[in-house]
Amino acid sequence: MPLIKSAIKEVRKDKKKTARNRIRKSRMNAAIKVVEKLTKEKGTVEKIAEAVKAAYKAIDKSAKKNLLHKKTAARRKSKVAKLAKTVK
Repeated sequence: MPLIKSAIKEVRKDKKKTARNRIRKSRMNAAIKVVEKLTKEKGTVEKIAEAVKAAYKAIDKSAKKNLLHKKTAARRKSKVAKLAKTVK
């Protein structure tokens, strides 16, 4: 445990940041999994398009908040697009 006051505060901030990032990352992964599930179940094109839009939004937000590198985000968006294309 840190002894210096500023280091103690930093630990508190890190816990909050970690919790926030974990929520963001799990939401992003959940959005991607929805697209995967719909493509496996042969869902309607409209539902898949809606899910892809939500996944893109989650991925872009994660990249904007520096949770993902921008090229990792691009790769994941490409993966989602590829999945959605298989149904169309």
